[in-house]
This record gives sequence, structure tokens and C-alpha cells, in this order.
Amino acid sequence: MVNTTAFGKRIQEIMKFYHVSASGFADAMGVGRSSISHILSGRNKPSLDFVMKIAEAYPEAELYWLLYGQGTFPKSQEINQPKEIIPPVTPVTPTPIKTSDIAESEQDLFSLPESDIQNNISDTTEDQKKQVIHSLATNKEISQIVFFYTDGTFDFYKN
Repeated sequence: MVNTTAFGKRIQEIMKFYHVSASGFADAMGVGRSSISHILSGRNKPSLDFVMKIAEAYPEAELYWLLYGQGTFPKSQEINQPKEIIPPVTPVTPTPIKTSDIAESEQDLFSLPESDIQNNISDTTEDQKKQVIHSLATNKEISQIVFFYTDGTFDFYKN
């Protein structure tokens, strides 16, 4: 028989480990928030369906530990995180740099030489030429980059 008070403490330990509130815990399992509240207070005993939903939503919680407090939590010391895949490195043979190439390599990689700008806009009107030159010459800086992940989280980096 499952001790409901100890079971509630193990649920709290899972919530603490995953940094979720009781409502977040219930939402992740797809159960009503009141059911979590009733189990944590000892009012209700957990059903088999409830226990299986915990095991499905929180894989680091072993069933035997969850039910009886025996075993370990988390299953492993590392949370299963996606492993970084490193592509194989192809050896590159270095090419010597000529001193005449150094001045060119110090140029802004995103700027076009003035001659290229003039060649690209030879068939346009004067107003269009001015707009193209102006748009190529504006200095824009990146202020923030945001990465959205499939699990609903995001990271952002500011300049």
C-alpha cells in the first residue's frame, strides 16, 4: 500500500528537481490542478493512471521509487539532454597568403566595392541608383538574436 504522505513528498521532490509549480506539474501530466492539490494534502490517494502519467511526463522518476520510496531519484545523475553532434572534420591544406591579399582581406566582407555597385545599377534611374547606394551604405548593427526551441523555450543574446 502506498503511503500518501510520503508519496506527496516524492511529488514535491520531483517538482523541485524540474523547477515546476504544482500547476505546471499538473499541466505537464494533463491532469486537473485540483488533483495535485488533493494528493499533496493527503486528501486523495493516487490512482494507477495518475502514477503512470507522472512516469510518462517525468522519465527521471522510477516507478518503484515513486510508489515506495526505494531506489534512486533521478534515475541518473545527468538529465537526458540532446547530445551535441559534431560533424567529422575534413583536413584543410593551408594556402599561403600573399601580401597583396592582406589589404583585400581587411575589407568589410559585407560591403561591395564601388565599381560593383555602379555595374549592378547601370540600368536604373538616378533615384533608384541613390536608393540602392543608400541601402548598401547604411550601417545596421544586430541588437538581439533569439533562438526558439521546439520544447517552447528560448534563448536570446543581446549585443
